[in-house]
Amino acid sequence: MVRPKRNTRQADLQEAIKDTAWKQIAQTGAAALSLRAIARELRITAPAIYNYFPRRDDLVMALIIDAYTSFGDSQLEARDALAADDLDGRLHAIGVAYRRWAITHPQRYQLIFGTPIPGYQAPAEQVFPAAARSLGVLVSVVDAFRAAGRLRVEAFPAVAPGYEAGFATWTRHAGDAHLISLSISMLIWSRVHGLVSLEIAGSIPPFGVDGDELYLYELQRVREQFTRSV
Repeated sequence: MVRPKRNTRQADLQEAIKDTAWKQIAQTGAAALSLRAIARELRITAPAIYNYFPRRDDLVMALIIDAYTSFGDSQLEARDALAADDLDGRLHAIGVAYRRWAITHPQRYQLIFGTPIPGYQAPAEQVFPAAARSLGVLVSVVDAFRAAGRLRVEAFPAVAPGYEAGFATWTRHAGDAHLISLSISMLIWSRVHGLVSLEIAGSIPPFGVDGDELYLYELQRVREQFTRSV
């Protein structure tokens, strides 16, 4: 019988550690995440888990990157399921996918967009590429509206002097996009993020038969406010 290769066993254990961490987060919250508790659950020694994640923060960072990757995959799948010239359809599709992913994976959503671990700050240089890839999908659609002459930008406020460098960092990881496209994307994201966050927290009642009518209403208002019809 052929023995599994060592790197295969290591990858399997690493994934098992992360899967157990997500279960622990769902049960007790991210702030209570414990490497020793995960080791006990997997019936391995504490030193064994430290070989993969020397500190709890290392595990948290890996979970954040995985969450952004999963979120980005769902956004890309929703966008690319429609033709590149179907801009209205693409904007609607990624908006719907945003809420669906968040509701399906609330712990992941809170870990990347909330503050579930007091005092923890993810290292930007390691997390930013995955974050830019996921949120860059919206930027790409908004920038396509701009390129097609269909973006409403009348009297949009300018970025304060000195903050342009942050946008340059974004484009370095997520691809070229006009500054106005990045700015409007941030505003659109803040609006859908606010609704989804309140819904996950149970702070707003459901609207409509499926509880999603308010969200769909907001998506339509966003499209009408920021885009022009063909």
